[in-house]
Amino acid sequence: MAPETVNAAGGRLTFQEQLKLIELPSVAYEGSLVKRFMSQRAAYVPGSDLPVTNGSTSGGLQTFVHKAAYGGHVYSQAGLAASKTFAMTRGKTLGATASSSFGIHTIHGYFSEAGLSDRPFIYEVTVIAENRSFHNFLVKVRQPTRPSVGAEGDHFPLEDSEQTLGPVCFSALVSFRPATASQVKVQSPSAQTRYAEILSLRPTWAWDPAPLVDIAGIIAALETSKLVGTFPIVDMRKVDMTAFNEGKPLHERRELLLYRLLAPLPDADPDAHILAHAFEADRNGLLMIGNHVGLGFSYGRAASLSYSFVVHVNPSDAVMKFGEDEWWIQEAIFPRVEAGRGIIMSKIWSPGGIHVATEYQDGIIQRQFRPGERQGKL
Repeated sequence: MAPETVNAAGGRLTFQEQLKLIELPSVAYEGSLVKRFMSQRAAYVPGSDLPVTNGSTSGGLQTFVHKAAYGGHVYSQAGLAASKTFAMTRGKTLGATASSSFGIHTIHGYFSEAGLSDRPFIYEVTVIAENRSFHNFLVKVRQPTRPSVGAEGDHFPLEDSEQTLGPVCFSALVSFRPATASQVKVQSPSAQTRYAEILSLRPTWAWDPAPLVDIAGIIAALETSKLVGTFPIVDMRKVDMTAFNEGKPLHERRELLLYRLLAPLPDADPDAHILAHAFEADRNGLLMIGNHVGLGFSYGRAASLSYSFVVHVNPSDAVMKFGEDEWWIQEAIFPRVEAGRGIIMSKIWSPGGIHVATEYQDGIIQRQFRPGERQGKL
């Protein structure tokens, strides 16, 4: 096997650094208090770590090179803004002891505009409803209409928050539930059990790194299978499921992504761990659908529309230990493609085989348009 190489440009940021937020002054709106936050680090841009210069046409790259931010950044950071708001307000209604058992239960997010990496995200969080066992928050996200005033294009200065903001680019509903004793526990057999024969073919670390951009034409043209890249927060590997998927219809095919933390997260903050899972699960999902339905060498466009993340367990059960052997599994399933859209469903499995969470993501996936072909006529 060829040795892996790491593109160190920009480094690989930890959860704490990549999703760093600064609190802004709160505002009152229609009788409600709106908590406000600003991101401080530039979002990862998929494909920014490819060994290619802007304008190259290899493998359809000219249509791929862009400045659009990784969707998992604003998604997870919106959850973090809601978590911080909950931490600031929950003691007033629950008391410190009761509130400490709460954790993120669901995030339902909607992408309305492409996020840009050269300016910060501004988060506005309001309470929708709250009681002793269920809290719901609305997060609206906008960006300045022009790039950051900072010279670096990163480490965004506070002055950026004073710029004119554009339309809402992302919105999310985030809910919180307390830890609860389980009267019944039911799940399907674990990924570790069902794919034991495949997983045993190599040590976990020996599987290829998750593709920088999982588009078959790009991987073939640039031979990027050994590149680790600069994807933040987690180390990811992709299991070779070619033999398993051979001859199967789309809904029976599977992809397995293995991941572990790049740096420790505190056990006392389970929301951070939940958001790290959600950040990871957004990677390459729609692109994998494109490969499976024959668009890998004629890639045109992929864009998330909606993304839901549901945690099935108590918050502490989503905590990731830090270590060389602490690999989690994302089991990706592809139930449906039509109307220019595809949906990916992913089960998140702990190293011990517990089904911790499920991701549902719907988005645009289209091939390149042919000469004379118009949208809506496919």
